[in-house]
Amino acid sequence: MQLIAHRGASGLAPENTLKAFALALELRVSAIELDVQWADGELWVFHDRRLERCSNGRGVLTRQSREYLASLDAGEGERIPTLWQVLQLVAGQCELHIELKGLHTAAPVAALTRRAEAELGFRPEQWLISSFDHKELLAFQHERPDIRLGALIAGQPRHLARFAAEMGCWSLNCDVDFTTPVLVQDAHSRGLKVLVYTVDEIEEWAWLEAMGVDGIFTNHPEQRRSGKDEIEL
Repeated sequence: MQLIAHRGASGLAPENTLKAFALALELRVSAIELDVQWADGELWVFHDRRLERCSNGRGVLTRQSREYLASLDAGEGERIPTLWQVLQLVAGQCELHIELKGLHTAAPVAALTRRAEAELGFRPEQWLISSFDHKELLAFQHERPDIRLGALIAGQPRHLARFAAEMGCWSLNCDVDFTTPVLVQDAHSRGLKVLVYTVDEIEEWAWLEAMGVDGIFTNHPEQRRSGKDEIEL
């Protein structure tokens, strides 16, 4: 079962910052997850719709200027990074799971993945693009049909994983509160992987692994299991 660093090593550093991503790389994770939003001609790596929780800024991120967003403290003196800054840091060292947050993200993310492959050593198979906005996922698929897609859900769809298979997704990305053996089995029967967010307790890792889950998003990738009931820090 793959451990994916959720917003970087966000249990050790401010989430979605270069510091959190650098720490995840130091931990030699196989994959990092991050969130992107479009504002003033730039892709910003930030989760929330509003700025207050994760920075000293105020307001809705997508309504702000490039100068204002670049000036903010995202915790411990870190700035809100652009997606390109993160791509330069990671430089093909691990997979990147990029969540599209809202409209107008598909085309610019597709363009940057092409640039990163040309300039920074990434390979197409190192990307996974996910979103709760399934229309935006399909827009990305139109731009780059060669890259894996992950359909994010926060509940149990009526027909389980059928919609994700019909969209041509690679994975179903599920909330841990709604992950069940039936959902996992249905996804697998349709050729989909199952990735679960956000899981920080070791006993939950073991429970999901026994269920057959393929990967989990965790804020604490520094916790590595050296045995069934042991934690290696």
